[in-house]
Amino acid sequence: MITTADPERRAQGLPGPLIAIAGPTASGKSALAIRLALKYGGEIVGCDSMQIYREMDIGTAKPTAEEMAAVPHHLVGFADPSVPYSCADYVADADRAVTDILGRGRLPVVCGGTGLYLETLLYSRPFSESGGRTDIRDRLTAEAEAEGGKHALWERLKQIDPASAEAVHENNVRRVIRALELYYTTGKTKTELEKNSGEPRYDALCIALHTPDRSIQNARIEKRAAAMLRSGLIEETRRLRDAGIFEKNTTAAQAIGYKEILGYLDGTETPARAEERLCIATRQYAKRQDTWFGGRRYMNIIDITAENPDPFEAACGRIDMFLESRKAGC
Repeated sequence: MITTADPERRAQGLPGPLIAIAGPTASGKSALAIRLALKYGGEIVGCDSMQIYREMDIGTAKPTAEEMAAVPHHLVGFADPSVPYSCADYVADADRAVTDILGRGRLPVVCGGTGLYLETLLYSRPFSESGGRTDIRDRLTAEAEAEGGKHALWERLKQIDPASAEAVHENNVRRVIRALELYYTTGKTKTELEKNSGEPRYDALCIALHTPDRSIQNARIEKRAAAMLRSGLIEETRRLRDAGIFEKNTTAAQAIGYKEILGYLDGTETPARAEERLCIATRQYAKRQDTWFGGRRYMNIIDITAENPDPFEAACGRIDMFLESRKAGC
């Protein structure tokens, strides 16, 4: 695992410093990021592909109004939910936010669980998210639309690139197609291409929370799912559906927290079954996030167990060393 002690990884002339807080859902990222921002004079830059949207509050587990009032937040609840938003869009917006924060002498604290967004922001990549072969993409899209096509494409990806398949749900058709498109275009898997990336864009330290005890993680997920339902997740989903958001933005329709409730609204699920499916989907997503962040060996990343008696103190120790080394110019 790369650490700030590795001299060849100490960024020279890169913008920063920047702190990133990553990890699976329900691991305590937001609470930790807020405490760190308050301690170090920072501002939070969201890094969640669903929390960017307006009106999608409960289902995306956005920070509360009180949390956002305590520390300035950027890239949370700002995008039109009826308009798809890409990784390239995120990096452009996040670059502007980080530059603004650094320009005011503050510390950017990037926080979120969307691994692709975070990795693309912190590190250059050997391929364009917006580029590629449209003919291949169109053919794969047509295959996905056939009966059983989504699962068949995911199984194909699993045979070609098991690591990428493990990191993406088969219902996330866009990302499955993108990974296959990369393979058919370049002759290399997405995993192979990513291993060849790694040029840093920022002088950043990434702290990844992880939860090796699955029973603790699952209990947190179940508690949060119940709280979301009590807070009005069903009503929020109905309002978004009636506004046509899910038809205009298929990515939003596949977001965990909404797609499970849509079955209940359509009359095909009971409330209890919808809640059960929400918990199952969230546990599966958390596992994929752990796989993603745990496999990133070329990132300047420090693991902290979420069950640590005080993750905040553990994080502060690492951040203090990181910031002091920058002040010393080493």
